[in-house]
Amino acid sequence: MSVLDQSPDEVLRHPRHLAAQPVLADLIQQLRDCANVKDGYEFQQALLSHLNAADTARAASAQAVKRMRDYGKPPQRGVPDPQSGLDPSRLETWQLERDVCERLVRQLKCVGDALAWRVFGFQRKHIIARCQNAPPGAFADTGGRAAELAHVEQAYNDGRFAILHDLTNCLRIGDVTIFEDDGTFKTIEVKTNPSRRSPAQNRQVKAAAAAVGDNAPLPGKDRRARLYDIYLPYQTRLDVLRLGTERAARDGIFTAKLPGDRALLVTDIYGYTAGGWTDDEWPDAAGRKFTAAMRRAGIDDDRQWHVTATSLDSVSRYPARVPFAAYPLHPVACARIIGDYPIFHVETSGPALAESLRRAGIDARWVLPPAQQYRELRPGEVVMEMTTSSAAPAPGHITRTFGSGVTLELSRTLQKRRSELDRYLIELLDQATWIEGIRCLLADYQFGDGRPWPHYRDEDQVWV
Repeated sequence: MSVLDQSPDEVLRHPRHLAAQPVLADLIQQLRDCANVKDGYEFQQALLSHLNAADTARAASAQAVKRMRDYGKPPQRGVPDPQSGLDPSRLETWQLERDVCERLVRQLKCVGDALAWRVFGFQRKHIIARCQNAPPGAFADTGGRAAELAHVEQAYNDGRFAILHDLTNCLRIGDVTIFEDDGTFKTIEVKTNPSRRSPAQNRQVKAAAAAVGDNAPLPGKDRRARLYDIYLPYQTRLDVLRLGTERAARDGIFTAKLPGDRALLVTDIYGYTAGGWTDDEWPDAAGRKFTAAMRRAGIDDDRQWHVTATSLDSVSRYPARVPFAAYPLHPVACARIIGDYPIFHVETSGPALAESLRRAGIDARWVLPPAQQYRELRPGEVVMEMTTSSAAPAPGHITRTFGSGVTLELSRTLQKRRSELDRYLIELLDQATWIEGIRCLLADYQFGDGRPWPHYRDEDQVWV
């Protein structure tokens, strides 16, 4: 069962979930205040403490669920009382406790992801290269944590900073990265028994480093996947999101058209409660306001062609996304978004987006089939194709055979997949920046049939 199967009120008003809000805000502020190795080390220790507490509670609740569901037994002796105050003899009570704790582990790791982005200089290429792996399992220590922490401790004693990857969701290759004073760093795989090496894991560590430093293929099975540096300023419309979270906290609902064929909806559970909305009135009002915002944005009502990105329960699920803890908002606002007290959706119409590209001189077509209703995108889905062509004089060996005046036509098709459109939506990337990035990719025929993962150079000016 997922927390999304629970009543939203049960989750959001759960005492453990509510108590995590000031913790998250304090951790985000502590991270932003870090100024040296000592600050970073102490922040990491604080985050680890909270993660251990949340995961210990998760493990105890999960054991109670297993005993009751699989064996018909009561919860184990010594299990803490459920903080929800619900009947401890009911299976649903312990499922709620377990799911809330799993959710809190993900939320805390969102702050760990913000740490990862900061220590890598907010350069997306480092995160992309190191998130190309299966998601980690439960946070619980599997025996190697002490060895990993020993490396973090030793680095600190030597005056260096080391990040423990288990504190994050986005660093999925290697166990610890150690940073030197000169800006260089090294990712290592830690083994409890040094004599037991893992060649496959070490190859992944080397592949991630080569992808960043030498433009080698990204780790994984797709040898065509490579990083692509776009030398353009990374411009966003996150100022609208900042305004939206403030207004929704007061009024319950905020909508706006966004430049670039998008509409924004922000809802806030406390805002709608304070505004006196009933459970029946609020969804209808939000729907009406959002429909009007989509019309203002030039998006038609045919939502079978729409796609959306949402903040709802999405922390740690998309490792290449910038974590909400690093968004340029107040730490309390970031914590509330992480906790789903305000939820924001950004929606676009695929055909409208393709038409904007065509107006900019890019031959684009929307290829994602219509759905019964708007939906979030699945990993790997191709949503749009863009084609460019150019003519050039034929080389000498061809003109000698076929005569002068022969030209070659070069064409190239670029496919946009979910991850890139997701960035355009959830990070509110400015459309002009997005279009110019596409133009750069289409113009670079040297990339061949590769699959580029674009990144921008000045993102350290955007995120916190």
